[in-house]
Amino acid sequence: MTGLEIWLLAVGLAMDCFAVSIASGIILKRARLRPMLVMAISFGFFQALMPLLGWIGASFFSHLIESIDHWIAFILLALIGANMIREAFGEEEQLDDSFSVKTMLPLAVATSIDALAVGVSFACIDVDIVPAIAIIGTTTFVLSAVGIKIGNVFAVSYTHLRAHETKANL
Repeated sequence: MTGLEIWLLAVGLAMDCFAVSIASGIILKRARLRPMLVMAISFGFFQALMPLLGWIGASFFSHLIESIDHWIAFILLALIGANMIREAFGEEEQLDDSFSVKTMLPLAVATSIDALAVGVSFACIDVDIVPAIAIIGTTTFVLSAVGIKIGNVFAVSYTHLRAHETKANL
C-alpha cells in the first residue's frame, strides 16, 4: 500500500472518532484544551494500537493462510466498509460531558474495533506496520481534536442564534 492509500484508510477509520468528537464538542460549554487532548489522545492511541494487535495476531498464522490471504484481506476490508455504511444509518451514540477514563475507554475501544480488522489485513498484504499505525494514530488524533472544536463552534453559534431569536420574539 502506498502512503496515500494508508492515509485515506486512516481518514476512513477516524470518521467514527470524528463524529463522536463533534458530538462531544456540542455538549461542552466551551472547548477546553484538556478534554480535547484527552479525547484525541485516547482515540489516536487506540486507533494505532488495534491495527498493531491485529497485525501481530495475524502475523503468527499468516503462513497457514498464505494462499488465500488476499481474499481474507478483501473480505475484511469489505466488511469494514459495510459496517461503516451501516453505522451511518444507525442510532446515534449517547454521550455525557465526562472525559473520565470510565467514559473514554469504552468509546475509544468501540470506535477502534474496525482498526483491528485492518491490522489483520495489513499482515495479509505485508504492509510496513510502523509507518501505517503512526499515520492512523496521528490522523485520528488530529481529526478528533478538530471534531471537538467544530462541534463546540456549532453549539455556541446555535446557542447565540437561539438567544437572539428569543430576544427578537419578545
